[in-house]
Amino acid sequence: MIEKETDLFKPVKSYLEHQGYKVHAEVDRCDIVGIREGELTIVELKKHFSVALLVQAVERQRITDRVYVAIPVPDGRTVPFNYSGMVLLLKRLGIGLMLVNTSGTAFRVEAALHPSNYTVLKDRKRQRTVFREIKGRVEEYNTGGSRAADKQITLYRQNTVQIALYLNILGPSSPAVLRSAGTCQKTGSILRKNYYGWFVKPARGLYELSKKGQEDLSDYPELVSYYRSLFYKKLPEDGAGGSKGTGI
Repeated sequence: MIEKETDLFKPVKSYLEHQGYKVHAEVDRCDIVGIREGELTIVELKKHFSVALLVQAVERQRITDRVYVAIPVPDGRTVPFNYSGMVLLLKRLGIGLMLVNTSGTAFRVEAALHPSNYTVLKDRKRQRTVFREIKGRVEEYNTGGSRAADKQITLYRQNTVQIALYLNILGPSSPAVLRSAGTCQKTGSILRKNYYGWFVKPARGLYELSKKGQEDLSDYPELVSYYRSLFYKKLPEDGAGGSKGTGI
């Protein structure tokens, strides 16, 4: 079990020596410095992965490109928590990673990632999703940093609020009628999936607002006001019809 950072020293030192390095400790504030064929490798030891550790490692890159961080693997696990994110970040920084496995009687060290230059491959699909989301939003109603997913106004929620409001105005309607009134092309899918439980089917091909939908609409006064204005602007021009609902 790793109780302090110095517990990592011996297994990492032994690992490097088996790789042909001459190992030195605490040289110019570096935890471990290994020299092999005139090449310097620096390893910073920490009990936990942290921003402070990354700052140390990046500072050590002013000495050599071959910089590693060494951290223990928690008991009962094969890799640390959030390992994939950790590796992605270290790759971006060009920093290597050594994992010290503390299970069993002897510590085992593995170089899970070697320092290297890293080019980020862009996720074009996610890029398109971000652009589509931004383009489709009517206003910015969210607060950056919020983790309350049920309160965030995504494009999907925005479209669902519009559909719900139009059903409240028109009464039972088909997806085609709603689309003609101005809702999005995915109206049918949103109604069928009914993710928020806002819709019910009174008859084949028709949808209406559920009690929950009526209640939840009051949580979005700005969106309701925007879409209500949009609906009545469009109505005389396109003649969107349907039975009148109670409104909100």
